[in-house]
Amino acid sequence: MFRAIADVLRQIGGAVATVVTLPFRALARLFGGASSAGFRPARAVP
Repeated sequence: MFRAIADVLRQIGGAVATVVTLPFRALARLFGGASSAGFRPARAVP
């Protein structure tokens, strides 16, 4: 009984986490593409 409830809650939590992180993933992809296109972080090159 408790295992079934835990599974349902886990699935709901996973869905909520996916929906919440989608915009941040999109922004990271956007800025990641922009940074690889021309912007270079200030970092010492070995």
